[in-house]
Amino acid sequence: MTTPDRAEAQAILEQLAGPNAVLRDDQWAAIEALVVERRRALVVQRTGWGKSAVYFIAAKLLRARGHGPTVIVSPLLALMRNQVDAAERAGVHAATINSSNVTDWADVQRRVTAGDLDVLLVSPERLNNPEFRDEVLPALAAGVGLVVVDEAHCVSDWGHDFRPDYRRIRTLIADLGADVPVLATTATANDRVVDDVAGQLGVGGPADQDTLVLRGGLDRESLRLSVVTAGGPAQRAAWIGAHLNELPGSGIVYTLTVAQAHDVAADLRAQGFAVAAYTGSTEAADREQLEADLLANRVKALIATSALGMGFDKPDLGFVIHLGAPSSPIAYYQQVGRAGRSTDSAEVILLPGAEDQDIWRYFASLAFPSEALVRKVIGELSQDRPLSTPALEPLVDLNRSRLEMVLKVLDVDGAVRRVKGGWLGTGQPWTYDEQRYRNLDKLRRAEQQAMLDYQSTDGCRMTFLRAQLNDPRLDAGERCGRCDNCAGARFGAEVDAAATAATRERLMRPGVEIAARRQWPTGLAKLGVELSGRITDGPEAGRVVGRLTDLGWGARLRRLLEEPDQQVPDQVVRAAVAVLAGWDWQARPTAVMGLDSATHPVLIGSLTERLAELGRLTHLGTLRYAPGRRASTAANSAYRVAALQGAWQPPGDLPAGTGPVLLVDDVTDTGWTLTLAARVLRAAGAPQVLPFALASVN
Repeated sequence: MTTPDRAEAQAILEQLAGPNAVLRDDQWAAIEALVVERRRALVVQRTGWGKSAVYFIAAKLLRARGHGPTVIVSPLLALMRNQVDAAERAGVHAATINSSNVTDWADVQRRVTAGDLDVLLVSPERLNNPEFRDEVLPALAAGVGLVVVDEAHCVSDWGHDFRPDYRRIRTLIADLGADVPVLATTATANDRVVDDVAGQLGVGGPADQDTLVLRGGLDRESLRLSVVTAGGPAQRAAWIGAHLNELPGSGIVYTLTVAQAHDVAADLRAQGFAVAAYTGSTEAADREQLEADLLANRVKALIATSALGMGFDKPDLGFVIHLGAPSSPIAYYQQVGRAGRSTDSAEVILLPGAEDQDIWRYFASLAFPSEALVRKVIGELSQDRPLSTPALEPLVDLNRSRLEMVLKVLDVDGAVRRVKGGWLGTGQPWTYDEQRYRNLDKLRRAEQQAMLDYQSTDGCRMTFLRAQLNDPRLDAGERCGRCDNCAGARFGAEVDAAATAATRERLMRPGVEIAARRQWPTGLAKLGVELSGRITDGPEAGRVVGRLTDLGWGARLRRLLEEPDQQVPDQVVRAAVAVLAGWDWQARPTAVMGLDSATHPVLIGSLTERLAELGRLTHLGTLRYAPGRRASTAANSAYRVAALQGAWQPPGDLPAGTGPVLLVDDVTDTGWTLTLAARVLRAAGAPQVLPFALASVN
């Protein structure tokens, strides 16, 4: 068997990246360690350095010498699509197993068994799918030629994108033969994350002297970093519209929330720009089409949340704008790293907002729950009869996403096990690592402060980011010479007053539809509530003036709800009337009723009175709380419904001839308060209930 040399690796690189590509010294060092020396390697290199070239070249060289396929654990579908395309260019037979190609799994597994695949890309979630874990994974571990952990910072909950599923990779690695090489790669890891990844995966740790660690400099010579303080939401959105055509090529505009992404995309489209929104709620097929549109420059920009992040590879991406700052400089570096991979210059612009810190606090509130809640999850699982996640949900006060996160962590920790049909308890002792979670909370606060410091620094911005990532190549006093602090501001913060006014008018058009709840949560009988199946006596679809997170009414509504209870302001009444006037209801309401409130009784009461007067509606008063009602603070849908059941006093029979009733509240979150209250009005004789609130949380 011949030993591969650098020339052979160079030839494969040219197939991957074109005839002008040149293999870096560190790329060859990693390939040689994996293929020739069968070692483990940890590669921490900036975005665009060529980490994927290392593992594709190594995979092809290993297959040519009779070794098994390479397994790449990859976090995002966009990354998988790009990598499969890259592999095919080099003659590498690659396939994926992920949530978007379920119908292909059987064929892919057959090709693995038959030895027809050179590379298998697997989403981390697949590693603990019972069928894959029990039937496919053992065969892979026995015959694999190389294991690659891409975006390895996801292993660490000290990193900016921790994913519990990633920790399952250590089980795969533990089952490998001693001579099977392992490669871990990431672009965004500081010292703490590198050490944690090393411990999780057994690569690159200080005790492992046989591991090759390649950690390069993180300067991005093409990026021109700027911070522009352009005022409130309308001014910043208008700033984007005023400057978008000045920016090179096509790019990405990042927002902090889904609502903001849709608001900005709609505003820019109204100005004639070819843009589209891309968020975590975008369907997989639509995401793929939007990525293709950006790659082909059919759009000027995608207006995106962090859902468009790791793995999206457009080498000539000309700019990245952030409308609102991410909560971590490391996450910010990762996102801006999408730009300028193969261009001489790319613009990176941060437009921070006063509301950013409120959004950071909200997302921080979704962190790992208290020990009591976690032990409740463990306690509800038996060791012989599995419970599905939907069946477990009504037994613990956690919403679906947080419950799934807790189960994944407990699975990795050995306290529970995923099987066909759901989850089992293992009976193994488990310790709540309170100190670690406290340290994580402290770290998050420090990162948030660092992001504020980045905005206010008069030093080099690229140096600031590199220091946050503990760049080993950073010299004291180094300056990039390109950012606004080094080379002077390239963009002013001023925005034309007329353009700002037009943007504000578009953003401030009130009215957002809120969908009606159609199905009761499963398992309510376990909480003593005899409701199940479809909801047949609930409200119609409703409306709110705006979302608390949107760019138009968000800030104004937050201020109103945070201030002491007061009479409804005239501008809010006008907005509510505009929403009602544009509501395409099948039957106009004839009456209006307010919901009782512990926090805003004056606000809701006065709004109800004004709507009754202006709309010539029968004022039915307030739907009062029942004595001894339980406050509904639950996060979990089943618990919330149980708390709301019987929460209001029946109002008695409604006046004869009462038609649809407008039901008024201050804020809607899950929709269950309006749903349960509507049932009370329906029981009292309302033929329809039309929910209306000032704001929705999302």
